Amino acid sequence: MRAGSIMEGRNGMDEDEGEPGLRVVHQLRAITVELDMIGAEFAQSNSLHPTDLRALICLLDAARAHVLATPGWLGRQLGLNSAGTTALVDRLEKLGHVRRTRDSRDRRRVLLEVDERAVALGQSFFGPLITEVVAATRTFSDTELATIQRFLLNVHEVVAAQRDPSRLPTRSPVPQKK
Repeated sequence: MRAGSIMEGRNGMDEDEGEPGLRVVHQLRAITVELDMIGAEFAQSNSLHPTDLRALICLLDAARAHVLATPGWLGRQLGLNSAGTTALVDRLEKLGHVRRTRDSRDRRRVLLEVDERAVALGQSFFGPLITEVVAATRTFSDTELATIQRFLLNVHEVVAAQRDPSRLPTRSPVPQKK
């Protein structure tokens, strides 16, 4: 843990286990570890580096958000330099997971697209998990889901700002309980 964060006890557990916020942090950490292990299994079984998988996720998220993904954009998302990004895209292209295409509006710009076969491969592996998570959301009311989505958005903003302070949200800070 970083200096200035909540100190952990001898067993690696926070001393104040009664704090609901800490229990949430531990739950998020446990989910993150499980998802990372599942991702590593997928990557290994498909001859991918973990960064390859992160790149594919970034590109899929970009397509869903209608963001034009260039190699420079992808490199910024992953914290890679130009040479590392080129090697990554070359590797994914050689495996048939990504295509480079020319932007129809600016032929000088190269866009990255995930190949349909890569989408199908990911769906065959992650589809059952996604289906189960979606089913779990059906146990919540619309109001509860809105709260969960707002919480996850806030957590994502905090984590992204930790990695890149320029992404610090412009909203007012979350009020602290006294």
